[in-house]
Amino acid sequence: MMSTATGFPNRQINLDFHTSPYVEHVADDFDAEEFAERLHRSHVNSITCFARDHHGYLFYPSKRHPELVHPHLSDRNLLLEQIDACHKRGIRVPVYTSVGWDGYSALNHPEWLARDPQDNVINGCPSVPKPNFYDSLCLNSNYRAYLIDHLNDIIDSLGPDRVDGLFLDIFSLVPCDCPRCREQMERHGFDHTDIRQRERYSAILLDEFRREVHDLVDDRVPGATLFFNGGHIGPSNKTSLDTFTHLEVESLPSGFWGYDNFPIVMRYVRNLGKPVVGMTGKFHTAWGDFHSLKNEDAMEYECFQMLTMGAGCSIGDQLHPRGGLSDATYDLIGRVYSQVEALEPYTLDTDTMADIAVMTPEREWNMDSALSDSLIGANRMLTELGCQFDIIDPDMDFTRYGLIVLPDEIVSSPELQRKLLDYVHGGGKVVGTYMSMDNGCDETNPLYGNRMLGDSYWDRDFIMPNDEVGARLPKEEFVMYERGARVRTAGSRVLLDSVEPYFNREGRYFCSHLHAPSTGRVGFPAATRYGDVVYFSHPLFRIYKDFAPSWVKAIFADVLDLLMPRQLVRKEDGHTVSGLEVQLRRSGSRNSLMLHCLYYPCKKSAANLYTIDEKVPLFDQRVRVYVGDAEIESVRAIRQGEVISERDYTVADGYVDLNIPKIDGYEIIELSLK
Repeated sequence: MMSTATGFPNRQINLDFHTSPYVEHVADDFDAEEFAERLHRSHVNSITCFARDHHGYLFYPSKRHPELVHPHLSDRNLLLEQIDACHKRGIRVPVYTSVGWDGYSALNHPEWLARDPQDNVINGCPSVPKPNFYDSLCLNSNYRAYLIDHLNDIIDSLGPDRVDGLFLDIFSLVPCDCPRCREQMERHGFDHTDIRQRERYSAILLDEFRREVHDLVDDRVPGATLFFNGGHIGPSNKTSLDTFTHLEVESLPSGFWGYDNFPIVMRYVRNLGKPVVGMTGKFHTAWGDFHSLKNEDAMEYECFQMLTMGAGCSIGDQLHPRGGLSDATYDLIGRVYSQVEALEPYTLDTDTMADIAVMTPEREWNMDSALSDSLIGANRMLTELGCQFDIIDPDMDFTRYGLIVLPDEIVSSPELQRKLLDYVHGGGKVVGTYMSMDNGCDETNPLYGNRMLGDSYWDRDFIMPNDEVGARLPKEEFVMYERGARVRTAGSRVLLDSVEPYFNREGRYFCSHLHAPSTGRVGFPAATRYGDVVYFSHPLFRIYKDFAPSWVKAIFADVLDLLMPRQLVRKEDGHTVSGLEVQLRRSGSRNSLMLHCLYYPCKKSAANLYTIDEKVPLFDQRVRVYVGDAEIESVRAIRQGEVISERDYTVADGYVDLNIPKIDGYEIIELSLK
């Protein structure tokens, strides 16, 4: 149960300043007092400013590398003045520097570059045409010594008292096969011809460097924050988690991350025991999108979503080379951050409440990785159902949850199987789908009570709803859009039948435009129950991600009700829109429960991104919150500033049944306990 950190900056800016050496008059318009005052008026309490950019140039009066100060920087004290002016106003200033990319070093020290087996330079963004600064540098070269020297130079040149923290960027796996890496891999028993083994070695190298940097910072600027950014946080970060003081979830929805990314990563990251900051951007698209502005409703949604999940807020911006902040940008940020600040009594020092866990299939993260389709589908479906859930890995504590979901592709291992069986024997419930926990043999699966026989014969088959699963659906066939698995019961009972089609669309066989219809013949089980474990033979969550059929969500919801009739939050069918996001948090200091309600419709108006450009108020949304035997003192809509009258809520059977009069984008319903 992750608690938001009181005292950790909640309204941050990450201020890019990647500035080409061909741009002149750098910082000509910079005024330190004006800069800091503009931030203060925008309710900012922390801003990450640049020591060095991806082009490889410095923005402070370097004692060790004065030749690397940007050639057209008119004010060599830029970073010092930013820090001093902000400190006068109580604004923290962590210092940014780049690790994985450095255009100057790449050009002047080609011997430092990471190489593939054909001796080509490894580029971190190969889809971006040249020129760019994305050529990756190797930490087994003398570049590593330069980086350590550079970090010491930052501390020496600024003075330790000015260094609130360090943000080290581009900490990503690079499958380097240069002679130095090849020698080290052979020494440690890695096969350098296998890209996955090169990535595993790269992970070890990154961990070693993190520890070296951590020890340096701990020695020279104790108490400074330290974050290593790789653009993603997942299970692979746990090997060096102790080197991070906090976590920042970089996730610009209008960039390649998309709107699915932040909630999925955050539901996992909040279990790692560190303060968390979410990071979006002010850009219409992504980093480096000069002179663009995010829609205000989108900015509200992205920041408020961070609050609902227990994160602080960070907004990315890029300072113009001349050094002036955009008034339009900081007017926008100020309007949003003023609301974030006003809500801090209700959002800080609160704990996540979750009674369901979804297991992530993610184990490693490399240059080609993306979030699992099944995890995306599970997050969408459970969010629409109002479920209160975390995302966990196999090493986390299962006993915190009443039910665990294994979405489509969770790889079985003897250790995980034993842990799940112990969890079930202790009263836990499990829902598994498709190939999750497939034991890969013809023996009975001890978790599901089934024999797993491999893939279905059919590209698409059908399910037949019944009075137990699919109870609210018409009692006729519904198509399942992706191939399932074949299982036979071996102790379990059938909850839901599959129905066979006439044939697959192949060879000379086809019927109409898409798939063949149902024959009416019952096929292999579509769902089985073995005690408190339910198994679905289709990849429900991948299907939901790809097609979003309402009947798939309906059969999953029925199984949730069978296994877990008392859920923390329930949205009332027919009276609550599916797009309403609800998150329940507990405030110990206020002795209350906070129900966060968020609704900003997202649409695809452009080929390249989704947008939010309006908020549509909702009225009379019905949500049930489980409080057990706790007594309710009062119910308030915090943002509306209104007490919800007793005619709009009832208490029965451990639930508070709420009729929320109005949700204008975002509302917090505070249930004060006696």
